Amino acid sequence: MREAFLKRLFTMIKCESCGHTYRVSDIEILGHEEYIWLFNVSCGHCRTQGLVAIVVREANIEKWITDLTEAEYGSFAQAATVEINDVLDMHNFLKEFDGNFASILSDS
Repeated sequence: MREAFLKRLFTMIKCESCGHTYRVSDIEILGHEEYIWLFNVSCGHCRTQGLVAIVVREANIEKWITDLTEAEYGSFAQAATVEINDVLDMHNFLKEFDGNFASILSDS
């Protein structure tokens, strides 16, 4: 588990005392044992400190790294894989693209 990812994830949580969200610099990972992670948090706004234990399993992390709905996720999960040639084709297209979207979106 990457510590930077967990700290970034924790920045979505609000301080119980003042309601401000934590910054990455407010969060210290004290350690972990298997799925249990121990954090020391200090609110940068009101200076309230806390000790937080969180259970994190890698199988559940996927739910946190997307803002797609379940329906959107399902449609993308079944979509074709983007291959290297697709990326190169787009690169070549954008290299020559003049910014005129009307010309590429017109029906004619």
